Amino acid sequence: MKIQLAYGHNGLDVTLPAAARPTVIRKPQMDVSADAGSQIQAALDNPAGSESLASLAKDASSACILICDITRPVPNHLFLKPLIQRLLAAGVPASGITVLVATGLHRPNLGDELEELIGDPWVQQHVSVENHYARDEAQCVSLGTTQKHRVPVGLNQTFVNADIKIATGLVEPHFMAGYSGGRKVIAPGVAHHETIRTFHSARFMESPFATSCNLEGNPLHETQLEIVNMLQGPVLGLNTVIDEHRNLAFVSFGDIVESHMQAVAFARQSCEVKVGRKFKTVLTSSAGYPLDKTYYQTVKGMVTPLDILEPGGDLIIVSECSEGFGSEEFLAAQKRLVSLGVDAFLETLTEKSLADIDEWQTEMQLKPMRVGRIKLFAPQLEGTLHAATGVAAVNDLDAAIAESLAAQGDSELAVIPEGPYVVPFCA
Repeated sequence: MKIQLAYGHNGLDVTLPAAARPTVIRKPQMDVSADAGSQIQAALDNPAGSESLASLAKDASSACILICDITRPVPNHLFLKPLIQRLLAAGVPASGITVLVATGLHRPNLGDELEELIGDPWVQQHVSVENHYARDEAQCVSLGTTQKHRVPVGLNQTFVNADIKIATGLVEPHFMAGYSGGRKVIAPGVAHHETIRTFHSARFMESPFATSCNLEGNPLHETQLEIVNMLQGPVLGLNTVIDEHRNLAFVSFGDIVESHMQAVAFARQSCEVKVGRKFKTVLTSSAGYPLDKTYYQTVKGMVTPLDILEPGGDLIIVSECSEGFGSEEFLAAQKRLVSLGVDAFLETLTEKSLADIDEWQTEMQLKPMRVGRIKLFAPQLEGTLHAATGVAAVNDLDAAIAESLAAQGDSELAVIPEGPYVVPFCA
């Protein structure tokens, strides 16, 4: 049997052993509108929990629209122009409108990559498009400290000072924050590095509530909502959900919390899949381009299927890693993990109030390492780079699958073609 996994731009065909009995876990078929433009206009016409954009913007002189960075396949090309056109029609001058790439602590998106991200040359021709730099002190302004989890809050001042604040994004399962989109585009999206490093420290990461698809009691989600409430004036959200083929399936607009929860409710129907059992072999992906550009993002695909992985089982994951490993800080954290081991590495984190940049991704990798064996097919990671992953290298994927089934003594396996965008649950 052949099956295609999301991998790079074109996918990766895998041949399963003849005796294999796969359970393929993917999103159910979604109803996709033939006219995505009309779907977006309808959402803008019917804001959730908010006055109309025209009403809110009638006396505004500035607006800031946040967009996710290149690691998310957000359909910016569909909604940025109509959103900006409505702001212009309401009287906001083009000179006062900024599209801000919510990079968090990721690298900036520039040149051809920025053009790809925006997806419509009209946008860059009419308004300013900038990147957020979390380590640039001059870009950020302090808003104080959150009450519940005591997180110091700094945010990009262009966003904070804008009369109209809009966060746009993709709502999908997130292995720390429950679901992406909405409030997450603000923090960590345009937050100061100390804000990000505080609520990505071990006291947040080790919470049993900081997990895929869970918002209830999730300390990251709670902190993000509190940060939203520290902003002055209305904060709006435009949230999208896409199907397995990256077509727009749902869009909501309005109050950032209410519109986000509408999108989460829709996404849950397709992203959360009850499987009813665990497997000794799980084959998954890092969801293909753009998420599998780095090993840093690949960790997400290792964490999301843990509820169906038998203790001691094999988790085999494919990732193109076309840009290599990720940041130098992440590479350093991974090297410490390899040197110290799982338990000793975690001990170095628990006393920190401020996490080192990107080491939280290494901390999340500890979760699957505690459950089973991780095997990675990433041919572009070689030598010392692959050694720094701390997981086994797979050179022949078909053979690795056959070997796992034989070693586990079980011909049944779970296959998750779209990786972390689908979260299987045993119960």
